[in-house]
Amino acid sequence: MTLTADPDRRFLLKAALGGACSLAAHPLVTPVVFAAAPTDERLAVIVLRGGLDGIAAVQPYGDPMLRSLRPTLALSRDDGLTDLDGFYGLHPGLKSLMPLWKAGELAFSHAVSTPYRDKRSHFDGQDALESGSGSKNGMPTAARDGWLNRTLAHIPGSNSETAMVIGATNMIILSGREPTTTWSPGSRLILGEATADLLKVMYEGDPIFRDALGGAVMLSEEQNAQGRGGGSDRVARYAAQRLTDDSRIVAFSIGGWDTHAGQVHRLDSRLKGLAKTILTMKETLGPVWSKTTVIAITEFGRTARENGNRGTDHGTAGAMMLAGGALNGGRVHGRWPGLSPQDLYENRDLMPTRDLRSYCAWLLHAKFGLEKSALESHVFPGVDMESDPRLLG
Repeated sequence: MTLTADPDRRFLLKAALGGACSLAAHPLVTPVVFAAAPTDERLAVIVLRGGLDGIAAVQPYGDPMLRSLRPTLALSRDDGLTDLDGFYGLHPGLKSLMPLWKAGELAFSHAVSTPYRDKRSHFDGQDALESGSGSKNGMPTAARDGWLNRTLAHIPGSNSETAMVIGATNMIILSGREPTTTWSPGSRLILGEATADLLKVMYEGDPIFRDALGGAVMLSEEQNAQGRGGGSDRVARYAAQRLTDDSRIVAFSIGGWDTHAGQVHRLDSRLKGLAKTILTMKETLGPVWSKTTVIAITEFGRTARENGNRGTDHGTAGAMMLAGGALNGGRVHGRWPGLSPQDLYENRDLMPTRDLRSYCAWLLHAKFGLEKSALESHVFPGVDMESDPRLLG
């Protein structure tokens, strides 16, 4: 029997091997999405599921009300808080990112949120975040496609044929009319030694299959050795590898940001993991980092006041992170609303002062040349982009 590698078969097998690599990169099967586009610009979107406490991550230590609202959670320089601009301080869990801040490759946008309000449900909040939809009476409007999928429709010549979703469920953010490949195995994918050897012999003469197989074997061996340990940095490494190859847009999620109790230690651990994810992507991307922008977004922030369990509850406005060599960084964007009782949303949450979608829209405008009219009417229906924050250098 002769094995041939026609274009359709090559795509399917490459997708399957790519899926094997992605799965091995994260044994908990974190959803990962890839999409190719005819551009040198790269975009990575990280969805932080659970509601990141933006007040803690980028602490407004210059606000006189902070310590009265957070007597045990507010940090000082003695606790490892690093000054950013005389008003905001960076959480010690993100300290390893300070070289990026100084190089203009890190920025934040504070007091941002989607149009979703009041119910503070993770499920509704994440749907609103990933769909990019507007709201009606505080609830997200129905939209089962994602804003990254709608973005692809406005990039001439984009090749969504190589878009890929890894995990038991789709990420809404890249779901929609543009087709994607889904890889959702029921068990961990470990390549046996005999199987790996056979595949190596079969595809030694085909560079596409050989390289994809090599990555799958390497990550499979790493997963086998580490069991179900590890973290999102392995997802980040593989995502960055794809960005150096065919993909231009990647999205994945990191869970565990719901800090109702014992927030100090839990948040420190999660933020260190996020910082490692960013730095892993930079290291793996190499020179491609200069054309890359990474954004980390979450469904909502946390309450301004700490609760009785030394944690925070579901809130409204929060913060988004931006990183990358293409960034015009070293800044905290946004208008700070204040923490006085009259300044809080419903006397409990940080008041939103800008739509998170507007920052995403301006980023897509700068990176991929999407028209403002298309962004406001189709990609993010109903968004008011407001003034250009000039996120990129």
